[in-house]
Amino acid sequence: MSADLPRLAVVGAGIRGAMFARAVSQNPAADLVALVDRAPDLGAERASELGVPAYTGVDELLSRHPEVTAAVIATPDFAHRAAAVRLADAGIDLLIEKPLATTVEDAEAIAEAVERAGVRAVVGFENRWNERFLEVRRQLAGGEPGQVLHQVANLNDTRFVPTEMLSWAGQSSPAWFLMPHTLDLATWLAQAQPVEVYARGVRRVLPALGVPTWDVVTASFTLSDGSLVSLNSSWVMPTSAPSVFDFRHEIHTEAMTYHVEISPSGVTRYAPDGASWLQFGVYERAGRLRGIPIDMIDEFVDVLGGAERDLPDLRQGLAITRSIAAVHESLATGGPVAIAV
Repeated sequence: MSADLPRLAVVGAGIRGAMFARAVSQNPAADLVALVDRAPDLGAERASELGVPAYTGVDELLSRHPEVTAAVIATPDFAHRAAAVRLADAGIDLLIEKPLATTVEDAEAIAEAVERAGVRAVVGFENRWNERFLEVRRQLAGGEPGQVLHQVANLNDTRFVPTEMLSWAGQSSPAWFLMPHTLDLATWLAQAQPVEVYARGVRRVLPALGVPTWDVVTASFTLSDGSLVSLNSSWVMPTSAPSVFDFRHEIHTEAMTYHVEISPSGVTRYAPDGASWLQFGVYERAGRLRGIPIDMIDEFVDVLGGAERDLPDLRQGLAITRSIAAVHESLATGGPVAIAV
């Protein structure tokens, strides 16, 4: 372990946390110190693969490793607050998975702790590292397409996600799990913030399967620049779909239209049990993980090392949490809801 390198812990040893931990461990500009997960067996298994210790709580991590300088929080979406506040209070810089939190109260508590401690915090809206969207944003910033008028995003999952992949789907929804991705992307491309939303949804399939949440949520946003954003997210695509997710984004400007298709990878695999799209968002080459979320971790490490990077911060994380909370308020009331900018 080098005394000069940022020393990171990863809180949450699930699918994403394990991936982030491996990304940190392979980065020569950082030291992975430990994994934290409430499930001791899972944490120990993932940590042993990386040659680091595992702990079941943040307090134990801090008592055993006072040298920790930064952490990645990859707990379930609803469980970010306790770890984020405790680590911020200890002076630890943070990268927090999207969404920042699933209640405005929790998001504000995290923001207050970060501000009080004066630490750095990044929110993991990983579409900002997707080169396709980066190129569209570069062109929009160049001015030739004109102002953005309307964006439409369809981001859907098969029912595998809420019924098998996530044990906590009943504490979430398609809006909380999927729309932070697409809403942050839309606001980042337009360089504007949500000011109003009107949402509708259907609850039929998942409640019948014992998962008390929405099947489908659609939300229409007005942004601060007057442009519109239409988001559609479903959790009930059939598992026979060629990918566990389907993601398509349209940007309509004064002079141009962009269609960005993410889920069709360009490689279709035909097998006896059906066809599937091979995915390359994360892949392995020469024993190292590569891809979009790995780039996100690497740039967080760059910032810890003193580099300047334009990364999504708590201001945007708060805006997205307030906006998705407003989506659920609109679902409950049946009318439009204003969003505090």
